[in-house]
Amino acid sequence: MPNVKFFSGENIPLEMHKVRMVQRVYLNPIEERANSIKEAGYNTFLLRNRDIFLDMLTDSGVNAMSENQYASMLQADDSYAGSETYYRLESVLQDMFNMQYFLPAHQGRACEHIIAKLLVTPGSTAVMNYHFTTTKAHICMVGGEIEEIIIDEGLQISSELPFKGNLDIEKLKASIARLGKDKICFVRIEAGTNLVGGQPVSMDNMREVSKICRAEGLTLVYDASLLSDNLYFIKTRDPNFKDTDIREITREIGSMMDIIYFSARKLGAARGGGILTSNNEMFMKMREMIPLYEGFLTYGGMSVREMEAMAIGLQESMDMDIISQTPIFVEVLCKELLAKGVPVVTPPGGLGCHVDARQFCEHIPQEKYPAGALAAAFYLCSGVRGMERGTLSEQRNPDGSETLAHMELLRLAFPKRVFTLSQVKYVADRLTWLYENRKLIGGLTFEEEPRVLRFFFGRLKPLTNWPDELLKKFRADFGESL
Repeated sequence: MPNVKFFSGENIPLEMHKVRMVQRVYLNPIEERANSIKEAGYNTFLLRNRDIFLDMLTDSGVNAMSENQYASMLQADDSYAGSETYYRLESVLQDMFNMQYFLPAHQGRACEHIIAKLLVTPGSTAVMNYHFTTTKAHICMVGGEIEEIIIDEGLQISSELPFKGNLDIEKLKASIARLGKDKICFVRIEAGTNLVGGQPVSMDNMREVSKICRAEGLTLVYDASLLSDNLYFIKTRDPNFKDTDIREITREIGSMMDIIYFSARKLGAARGGGILTSNNEMFMKMREMIPLYEGFLTYGGMSVREMEAMAIGLQESMDMDIISQTPIFVEVLCKELLAKGVPVVTPPGGLGCHVDARQFCEHIPQEKYPAGALAAAFYLCSGVRGMERGTLSEQRNPDGSETLAHMELLRLAFPKRVFTLSQVKYVADRLTWLYENRKLIGGLTFEEEPRVLRFFFGRLKPLTNWPDELLKKFRADFGESL
């Protein structure tokens, strides 16, 4: 990222790319948006894309690919077995992480499925900085449990700590002493901890965790899906790595881990995923499962065109000008919202801007899903689709009670190279208006509640007629404006 200083003194993100292809978007009137969110059961996942202005639900699979990625797809070697495309991708990953074996899978949660099948036994515990929804689901479905040992600051909304995703070393030692290493199926580090605001993990923390795991004979698993953001923060927040090449940092991370897995829908701005290891025994056991659950060993459920694009995208993730784009846009939006009094997670992390729904909607109890209500309300007044990351994203306890999330967040994700600065300004404007009228937002309750991953396709309804009241207020303030 070039060091450019603007004469105005403003902090304006400088895109290191130009737009050469565009896709039209639509900003429907608020009355149409009101009908759309109602039909979607007040669940932004169930909105149709044609009804959305800006899609900030996720960055998974919706990043803008580069010209070189598109060009690479034309050289794909279309073969069920032994495709040269696979070997090109394998070579890129081996060079990137300095690990020996690569197993392809169609996306990150497919990797989690394979790893859980390999390592988790009934009654065992996976110890990690923080869970991700699909990770937890796969572990629990095969009889395991999770234990979160993120540092205390990681669960604080406001902080100046640069690496809030770190594992608490003393908690790790205590978990090993209490559970016994034979009952710990693996230790997991998630780069750019998703559910607590995209917060990164430091190199010093990874080194210490790896040292402990190797001394205790514990398997260390690394979720590298948000690696590019984490690399950016290591380079910009840790002075010890200011002048260290990104490839050197990535290879050191590979040297610390027993298993690395990733979703290329995030890392590499493509489609697909994969698992890496240098442990021959683990590789041989997982290799048996790839054809059973994914596809043959040289395509793993992906098309070879996706694999070619992935290979290029992974190489591009070693370029600071490319990986800086999401974090700097997130930072700009966070700072603008903070200046208006809107509560967000600080310091700004990767992946997206995370709004503190607990403070934003402090009048709504957690059992009434404040983050889900905020996501629905924000779509209503803006046409922007965000994602709930709170209690709605958890699943109920065996007795039917709610698992109250540590944080109630509205995530506004930034797919790479997709949005413009004017669109970011629009998001800040509409969210500021909503914050000033936040008392109009009410809670939600389930009409249709799936047992697992309910946030994906559950349907809800408002407890009062608050969506109508919000619509009336919007019209009073904006008139015929969309």
